[in-house]
Amino acid sequence: MRHVGRLVFICVTVLRYGLDELALGSFRQRWLRALVRILTIGRRPDQPRGVRLRQGLERLGPIFVKFGQVLSTRRDLLPPDYADELAKLQDRVPPFPAAQSRALVEAAFRRPVEEVFASFDAEPVASASIAQVHFATLQDGREVAVKVLRPGMLDVIDGDLALMRTLAAWIERLSADGKRLKPREVVAEFDTYLHDELDLVREAANAAQLRRNMDGLGLVMVPEMIWPLCTHNVIVMERMKGVPISQVQRLREAGVDIPKLARDGVTIFFTQVFRDGFFHADMHPGNIQVSVDAATFGRYIALDFGIVGTLTEFDKDYLAQNFIAFFRRDYKRVAELHVESGWVPKETRVDALEGAIRAVCEPHFDRPLKDISLGQVLLRLFQASRRFNVEIQPQLVLLQKTLLNVEGLGRQLDPELDLWTTAKPFLERWMREQIGWQGLAARLQNEAPRYAQLLPELPRLVHQALQRDTAAAERPLLEALLVEQRRTNRLLRALVAALCGFAAGALLMLVLLY
Repeated sequence: MRHVGRLVFICVTVLRYGLDELALGSFRQRWLRALVRILTIGRRPDQPRGVRLRQGLERLGPIFVKFGQVLSTRRDLLPPDYADELAKLQDRVPPFPAAQSRALVEAAFRRPVEEVFASFDAEPVASASIAQVHFATLQDGREVAVKVLRPGMLDVIDGDLALMRTLAAWIERLSADGKRLKPREVVAEFDTYLHDELDLVREAANAAQLRRNMDGLGLVMVPEMIWPLCTHNVIVMERMKGVPISQVQRLREAGVDIPKLARDGVTIFFTQVFRDGFFHADMHPGNIQVSVDAATFGRYIALDFGIVGTLTEFDKDYLAQNFIAFFRRDYKRVAELHVESGWVPKETRVDALEGAIRAVCEPHFDRPLKDISLGQVLLRLFQASRRFNVEIQPQLVLLQKTLLNVEGLGRQLDPELDLWTTAKPFLERWMREQIGWQGLAARLQNEAPRYAQLLPELPRLVHQALQRDTAAAERPLLEALLVEQRRTNRLLRALVAALCGFAAGALLMLVLLY
């Protein structure tokens, strides 16, 4: 009955915001199209379709808001107006009661709050659909932030996901765009994403990895995790103090160099992507602050590590070569990279793909560099490549979404920011390090332990290989010899049998004569 009630609420919300027209408009069945016309009689939506979709998801609650946020990253599947509106979804929900939060903390640590913390702020400083955050002080005086998972989330998520899977199956079966939009794959991706977020230890591990990677760069701060106080539903981390990056005027009054801050953001992003292959993939303004303390003045403060992206060496090399080819307007090389990567069928005509890429990129290059959006170029490239059956990789979609966030954040800080000029030297230096002598030396150094183990064994391995080769070469001769030996044995048996018969016959004749 609970699921039936939830389904009724969803249907009412869909009708209220006119989402039925959006959802059923692409269906092939005539009776469905007739149903849409009947349902929309006398209804005149006063908002664009993207706005209505965003408002409907907000009305449906936190899980659908999360789904809209994840869906906004799949710009390769959505019309631009949908994606732009879904990107505005804010994950803001009322906090759950302080007494309940306190009980969850005590259950996680199996002792009273007073034994764990010298002080614990009952009122949360931030509240989202998955968790909320409280400030506290440890017994040794360290100031910390306590993140508490919202209770009952697993049942709510599983219930809504079951409805989403059913709706996705119907859409894929009935909609003309069903196969292209891959609704069941999107829901499965959302399922994995949400269940990962429900394990706060995973978020703590992501933060620890980013903290190690960024150590020594001197541009970004990541809170330290208090590992003895980290569980799957409660984690405790170092409290970070800074000014939200969206408060530009306040930062300017504090003396922060805003243009440098914008360039540093680009440097941090490209370092995480191309040096580490492990990047913070939720870099919206709500998760970024700037330190104004004397010791760390002007550094970024990163928060909320539930979503991170990872790239393989192959991905990094592919991206770097693509970006450099873009900078040089070498569209043929971009097309060749798509084919070499296996993301388009091998029979794809390189010249046709090159023409599509040129049509995407050339209009951007006719504008001043500071007005060119690298994220938008990448987005348009994904959309143009769709007709060539390009398989858009999930990690690259997440990267493109993060690049749009970084680019928007940088230009919010400094409208004159030239992302291309800032990124090009970094990418070219990275390519030299990968392809030149520095890259060769680095790879040899990385492989040195393996070489040290293999070199003493090399003579024995060569000997074994030669023995196997010799045995393989001699095998046909041995088989032929065995065949010849079997034939000779048969002849000998026949000859012995004939001699025995002759002897027996001669003996019988002698007996008869005498």
